Amino acid sequence: MSDICIFRRYEKKYLIDPRQRRQLMARIAQHLKCDEHGRSTVCSLYLDTPDWLLIRNSIEATTYKEKLRLRSYGTPGPDSRVFLELKKKYQGVVYKRRVALTERQAEAYLRSGIKPFDSQIFRELDYAMHLYRSPKPAVALSYEREAFTVPDVPDLRLTFDSHVRYRADDLTLTAGSAGKEILPADTVILEIKTGGAMPLWLSCALDECGIRPASFSKYGEAYRDMCRGENTNENDKNDHKEVKRYA
Repeated sequence: MSDICIFRRYEKKYLIDPRQRRQLMARIAQHLKCDEHGRSTVCSLYLDTPDWLLIRNSIEATTYKEKLRLRSYGTPGPDSRVFLELKKKYQGVVYKRRVALTERQAEAYLRSGIKPFDSQIFRELDYAMHLYRSPKPAVALSYEREAFTVPDVPDLRLTFDSHVRYRADDLTLTAGSAGKEILPADTVILEIKTGGAMPLWLSCALDECGIRPASFSKYGEAYRDMCRGENTNENDKNDHKEVKRYA
């Protein structure tokens, strides 16, 4: 995988169950090839402002969204390769800027704001970091991924993600992939990523399996879950106040 990457593509998500996955793979497996990561644990460290500006904007926006994150495949060591990414979505098209650096370099950059090296893509990422006044790690999010490419359609990629989990403490990639799961255990997130139109054989297979697009954000769902937890805790505090008041 290139150390510096630029993506422009369409991404569609689908929430499916194991039966639908088996049915889909039975129809399309002959077109697929495991990508370079194959089965892996994807670990992401989402960066945000103290008032959660990036994820709030992403949830509320209809035409433009963006996220900043660090990503690794598996739990990295200090000298392992990780990716600093800026992901934008405008009118359904996803644009991604990404540079590779060591985990040690990434941690130092987040602390100091000093780039470990210079490149056009890193300057774009650095501009976004300064625009949001140096956002810090807010959520560590991990999941199990199986990824496929399609040799006959080079810009087409399919991923199956399961056991999506997050934590709001131990906010480093080196701390591992433990966290609270935010989806039912039998739910799988299928993502289809393509630079253009979807092949007819894939569209037909999705239709035959009853698989329909769904709007879903892993980071957004983690944020909502934290908000629900805060509301529950606040209600508990109020209940305790009432008990003390009338004791």
